[in-house]
Amino acid sequence: MPDTAQTADKIQSTPIAPSQAAGNAKRKRLLTYLGIAVAVGAVAYGAYYGLVASHYVSTDNAYVGTDTAQVNALVAGPVASIAVSETQAVKAGDVLLTIDDSDAKIAVAQGQAALAQAQRHVQGFYASDEALAGQLGARQADVASADAQIAAAQANLSNAKTELTRRQNLAQSGAVSQEELTTAQNAFTQAQAALNAAQAARAQALAGVKAAGGQRATNAAQFAGVDAAQNPEVLAAQARLDAANLALERTIVRAPTDGIVSKKAVQVGQQVAVGTPLMTVVPIARAYVDANFKEGQLRKVIPGQVVELHSDLYGKSVTYHGTVRGISGGTGSAFSLIPAQNASGNWIKVVQRLPVRIDLDPKELKAHPLRVGLSMSAKIDTSNK
Repeated sequence: MPDTAQTADKIQSTPIAPSQAAGNAKRKRLLTYLGIAVAVGAVAYGAYYGLVASHYVSTDNAYVGTDTAQVNALVAGPVASIAVSETQAVKAGDVLLTIDDSDAKIAVAQGQAALAQAQRHVQGFYASDEALAGQLGARQADVASADAQIAAAQANLSNAKTELTRRQNLAQSGAVSQEELTTAQNAFTQAQAALNAAQAARAQALAGVKAAGGQRATNAAQFAGVDAAQNPEVLAAQARLDAANLALERTIVRAPTDGIVSKKAVQVGQQVAVGTPLMTVVPIARAYVDANFKEGQLRKVIPGQVVELHSDLYGKSVTYHGTVRGISGGTGSAFSLIPAQNASGNWIKVVQRLPVRIDLDPKELKAHPLRVGLSMSAKIDTSNK
């Protein structure tokens, strides 16, 4: 025990070396500087996040897309020639391929002949109208002639009746013979028959007028209210000819838009039916980006905000500038063939992503073309409200 106490007294009484004291002071200063640096860094990061970083959301889960144009056969027939190849750039209206047009040309010739026949048929209506008008006039003249015959027959009948009455009166006194009386009686009967015949002729003439008028009206109904060019029969023939010309025109398949030929699935000589997929034209000049952001990142994202994008194809050296068009109506899992069933007891919450459609600057796309499906990174400036 005495030895231990003596040893402790010696240690306490031993003076600290100057070099050791300086080292301790230096370490304290370094720790102080480190603490200050950490505090300053934390403040700076907080300021940066509050003033800058909090106004941006970013993701590298983004891909180039576009509304591709599917080229289908609009008429049936064998493929006569193909003017483009896979990956070739085309302009709207460029010939992609042709389908044999022999049948279409025959249909056009038939349509032209049918139209000419319809035009002549309609012209015949106008000519028939003039002929029927003449017939109607003749029947009306027959009525007038029958009226004249009736008038004459009535006059003859009146004279015959007067002669018969006079002879009947004279016969009572014996001044007229029986033969004269009989002759007067016969003349009266003949005059009555002639009047009946004239009246029958007039009735027949009236029926002729009615028949002729009906025929003319029937003929006139074929062209009433329109000229020859607008006649329904001519219009129907013209429509059939237009359909034949359209089918002939569709034997030449043209590019519906500017773009790149892709998925060419047709060969020369192949028999195609209406609706057969031939190829796809990808309009890369109208490409857009679908950026998949986490649901927690979208609370401040609205259409119209500015976006900076980079493509893995060009790297950070090329920056694209875009605009938020809108946010999809559902997550990718919601639109999948087999949607997630979250009602099970083993459900685990998974952060969902929503596609955000971003329109790109056409000038930048022209300078640095993209292709559908390429990976992109996107950063949206959410400070613009």
